[in-house]
Amino acid sequence: MDWNPGGYMRFCDERTRPSVDLVNRIKVEKPQTVIDLGCGPGNSTKILRKRWPDARIVGLDSSAEMIETARSEMPAIEWTLSNIEDWQPEASYDVVFSNAALQWIPKHALLLESLFAKVTLGGAIAFQIPSSEFPAVRLLIHEIAQEGAWAGRMDGPLGQLTMETPGTYYNLLTPSARSVDIWQTEYFHIMDSAAAIVDWIATTGLRAFLDALESEEEISLFTALLLERVGQIYQPQVDGRVLFPFKRTFVVAYR
Repeated sequence: MDWNPGGYMRFCDERTRPSVDLVNRIKVEKPQTVIDLGCGPGNSTKILRKRWPDARIVGLDSSAEMIETARSEMPAIEWTLSNIEDWQPEASYDVVFSNAALQWIPKHALLLESLFAKVTLGGAIAFQIPSSEFPAVRLLIHEIAQEGAWAGRMDGPLGQLTMETPGTYYNLLTPSARSVDIWQTEYFHIMDSAAAIVDWIATTGLRAFLDALESEEEISLFTALLLERVGQIYQPQVDGRVLFPFKRTFVVAYR
């Protein structure tokens, strides 16, 4: 998939808030090296720079568009174009960080063992992903994907995300970790309308479904069905705006 930095950052505050919450929970006071895996356009990397201004901070992402956007805004930071799975540093890092990226890697639970091995003694791996409990909008997308003439083309999109339970991550990391901190937070994002929720997910989880459609007519129909059902589920509040609940899982493991 080709990422659209502009579309992704339309909801910059909402997408960045979880990274702020995660960074603030990391108990590594003066790391010398920090990497942001799946850094996107650099919004989370900026939070890392603010927390640890003296550290060497690297942003890594598989999207050339995202890396170019990040580099144009923060040229002093080191940016690397690579898949997370291919990252092989010459030395360990004090903080290995990832904000809303590992869910795109199907076998990231196995990958975590390799990533944790790249953390220095006294350092930490910290990541955040959507909860394994899908929000209503995601369930609606799956429902529509399996209903239309396009259903035979949706196996890939339906399986594109992998989010494990908190217990899975705990059991994976705790045998080799000094301590593990796991929590979940459900954010209630205040959106202008139900259509804004569709706009939100159009740049992330909906993209693979739209890419599987074969014509503008199919895209228009799929989107119209989704917008109708989102409007039924996410009702406006007294001011006309809509609350968009979104639960996320956070993990910090220390070596």
